[in-house]
Amino acid sequence: YNTPSFNSQKDSEGPEKRLFHNRLAVQAGAYQNSCWVVSVAKAGDEDGFPLIGGSLIVNPDGEVVVEAKTEGDELLVHPCDLDDTVFGKKTIFDFARHRRIEHYGLITSQTGVVLPPEV
Repeated sequence: YNTPSFNSQKDSEGPEKRLFHNRLAVQAGAYQNSCWVVSVAKAGDEDGFPLIGGSLIVNPDGEVVVEAKTEGDELLVHPCDLDDTVFGKKTIFDFARHRRIEHYGLITSQTGVVLPPEV
């Protein structure tokens, strides 16, 4: 991703809040899918805008195991044992048992909000 350090539409949202939201999304995705996530960010300046960097590696429990510390280029390394994904996939998020694609029709058949009829 390439997220600027500051939000041009919301001056009060600085780098800390932007990194918080980035971590939140990545950690939730790793946990909900019981998988490792290697989230790679651009750093430095692009078109005159400083980028937050913030690359990180998150384990299947949603824990950040290593994270970039600056807005500059950094190399992150962490051993990722793929067997760590098995527990969540077989118990908490037993996708084979809980995923009910027969109910996806409404989700995939419309774009945007369709309000129910008024009573």
